[in-house]
Amino acid sequence: MTFVKEKEKTLGKVQFLRHRLPRSPLQPSQQPPVTFVFSFPILHACKSTRFPDQCGSSLSHSSLPPNPSPLQILQSAIALSSDGLTTAQSLVKQILDSSATNLNRTTAAKNCLEVLRNSDYRISLTNDALHRGRTKDARAWLSASLLYHYDCWSALKYANDTQLVDKTMAFLDSLIGLSSNALSMLVAYDIYGNDTAAWTPPRTERDGFWEGGGGGSGLGFSGGFPAKVTADATVCKDGSGGCYGSIQKAVDAAPENAAARRFVIHIKEGVYEEIVRVPLEKKNVVFLGDGMGKTVITGSLNAGQPGISTYNTATLGVLGDGFMASGLTIQNTAGPDAHQAVAFRSDSDLSVIQDCEFIGNQDTLYAHSLRQFYKSCKIQGNVDFIFGNSASIFQDCEILIRPRQLKPEKGENNAITAHGRTDPAQSTGFVFQNCLINGTQEYMSLYYSKPKVHKNFLGRPWKEYSRTVFIHCNLEALVSPSGWMPWSGDFALKTLFYGEFENSGVGSKTSERVGWSSQIPAQHVFSYSVQNFIQGDEWIPSSESSNDQKMLNKKSKDVKLD
Repeated sequence: MTFVKEKEKTLGKVQFLRHRLPRSPLQPSQQPPVTFVFSFPILHACKSTRFPDQCGSSLSHSSLPPNPSPLQILQSAIALSSDGLTTAQSLVKQILDSSATNLNRTTAAKNCLEVLRNSDYRISLTNDALHRGRTKDARAWLSASLLYHYDCWSALKYANDTQLVDKTMAFLDSLIGLSSNALSMLVAYDIYGNDTAAWTPPRTERDGFWEGGGGGSGLGFSGGFPAKVTADATVCKDGSGGCYGSIQKAVDAAPENAAARRFVIHIKEGVYEEIVRVPLEKKNVVFLGDGMGKTVITGSLNAGQPGISTYNTATLGVLGDGFMASGLTIQNTAGPDAHQAVAFRSDSDLSVIQDCEFIGNQDTLYAHSLRQFYKSCKIQGNVDFIFGNSASIFQDCEILIRPRQLKPEKGENNAITAHGRTDPAQSTGFVFQNCLINGTQEYMSLYYSKPKVHKNFLGRPWKEYSRTVFIHCNLEALVSPSGWMPWSGDFALKTLFYGEFENSGVGSKTSERVGWSSQIPAQHVFSYSVQNFIQGDEWIPSSESSNDQKMLNKKSKDVKLD
């Protein structure tokens, strides 16, 4: 980190450095630089960030005391992000108000407002978690908040045809830096405590750094969907006998901010052609179907349609925390030529999905953000069909490649995962434990007819710090010997982490793996356990429980959900 020292002076026992404030993206270029003063506690804290100059300049204008504590510095950094969100939302509202005749810009602005509101909510939870010493929760929520800033910026990038959009993107770029700095300091605080002199910028596995110990692999975790639940509402196709006629109507009937009790919706056997949304205020909603292939939720939205973004294509989209589902098939029937078409999108923290099937082509399962647990599920697709920037664990799942092209005999390159971590401090990644990687029967017949033209990879790096690991998985012959696929040139190849540990099957041979993938050291496998990676032992019900109200009450007490 480089700071320009112009003058030093001592005030009591606190050392201050004077530094020039760099021009903000929104400041006119002719405006002279501003001079500010900051203390050594801030200097030490800012050394742990990716953007230390911005860190020092922003904190110098905050209301910190002369010799702030590490927690005060951290809370001030988070407050700066929160204040920036207010401005960002105001700018995006201006874009929306001025875009009535521009469908693309209107769609981008609406998506921006939704994710920025989610970001605002997660930041408020972060502050509460810090007060209660829940740093892992704070990290999860601030990681999501940073993602939402980036999502808004990315959405506007494709509609950047006015000065107002350009101005808003510049402000969001600065806000991303502020939030990244706050998250970096939060990670350092979690790891090193109050000793800011020990704080370092965020490190990753590529730097030889793994978080979490405890010995063993931690792979014996047996939690999941509760063994018995009692329905509060029922959905059936004809809406007779007190049933709701649509899934959305049952969701709408669920209480808001139900932090201490689940609301269970039994969805009877049938094919439900509807787009379903579980909003942020609908917490602890549970979908209970009659089984995969029996209870089917289906849609066909795709990103090729006017005014539809990838985010909006989901057949089922969930925002409310504590979402659970079992015994369902969720699909998007848009064909392989229809580009992005999501079956299931989740932004639900502390969500549990078990015995569910997800069917699509490109972008089947959008594990967008926060902590998610998938158990004994079937996921079908072809291009980047498990993607997002969540911290998700897939345990005992079947991951199946489907035919992709209208003329699939010509061959293709398929990537199973595309993880979207944009910052090394984000506590996100995809973990596959004891999963089967194979193809559908239809695809495998095509594969074996011309194996050299059908190439399948475990993943490719959608964003710079993409993180995905496969542990104790069965990788069948369709997995290419190189294992992993680049996104474009050498993008992210020095910063991603793609790891494997003790996989089996023909596709698990590592002798021809790309040089930028890794074998996970045995002593670090626990880092990717349910207990360590998503703190699942605190909130995932025990599989043997009947209703697990005790676990839910603990979650409600320890993790503020409203």
